[in-house]
Amino acid sequence: MGATEVSCLYVLTVVCWASVLWYLSISRPSSSYVGQLSVPIRKVAKPKNFTFSNIRTRPLNPHAFDFVINEPKKCVTDPPFLVILISTTHKEFDARQAIRETWGDESVLSDVRIITLFLLGRNTDAVLNQMVEQESQIFHDIVVEDFIDSYHNLTLKTLMGMRWVATYCPKAKYVMKADSDIFVNMDNLVYKLLKPTTKPRRRYFTGYVINGGPIRDMRSKWYMPRDLYPDSKYPPFCSGTGYVFSADVAELIYKTSLHTRLLHLEDVYVGLCLRKLGIHPFQNSGFNHWKMAYSLCRYRRVITVHQISPDEMHRVWNDMSSKKHLRC
Repeated sequence: MGATEVSCLYVLTVVCWASVLWYLSISRPSSSYVGQLSVPIRKVAKPKNFTFSNIRTRPLNPHAFDFVINEPKKCVTDPPFLVILISTTHKEFDARQAIRETWGDESVLSDVRIITLFLLGRNTDAVLNQMVEQESQIFHDIVVEDFIDSYHNLTLKTLMGMRWVATYCPKAKYVMKADSDIFVNMDNLVYKLLKPTTKPRRRYFTGYVINGGPIRDMRSKWYMPRDLYPDSKYPPFCSGTGYVFSADVAELIYKTSLHTRLLHLEDVYVGLCLRKLGIHPFQNSGFNHWKMAYSLCRYRRVITVHQISPDEMHRVWNDMSSKKHLRC
């Protein structure tokens, strides 16, 4: 497909997204699940070789979901140094596009191969599923499984990403899982933290480590019922806004999850799996799970910043890119 055709398709996609979101905002009631979607979605067969060894008991969480959109060949010819898995929702087209055009651009580092993938479930609105399907056909950076996309299914979304790496990209060196509203300083992430010229780590996990316990207030977004998690403390876990791990950990977490009772708090659940594996997450002050006012020198020192809008992402990226010659 030529550049002109891709450009036209991109413009058409943006126009379609804008039209659909406007239509949904003024004329449709809040969505509720009313059964199976009637819109045909591209089906991708399960890989025949998708098996994991050492699973001898019946799984608690079999993760029996099919890929309905997949990119199984992204790692075939040239395994990447880093796979970036970004948790996103259907309406966040602007966020995905901002990431594609800034820090998530797969060609942003000329000497290190990076793969960027956006993770979604299936939406209850057929139109939004169609729009994501069209977006996938243009950019080839979207992976979808057939669970319902919701806040309470964020854990399934992350496990899908772990499954994808273990199945289709096992020779990658590192993986980053991120939310769609974070800014990543790629130079610091790749060259200062992961260091491509050094031997890749194994059983490695790092981010903003939280040592906390369950919130029992039912009004809280992070409410955890006692019958689901009776302990008074969580194991150390990394904030789900952004964390990094060696690629071998993806399969280890996925296999462990099959025998670990599912929790809806994704980052806590990953921490539970790490505890079972005997992997202790490393604290790294470069990962920030809050918003930071922008300054060139401050953002040069960090790895991630949270709560960044698509417009802010472009502004920060352009400023940092154009002022690399300035000293702090």
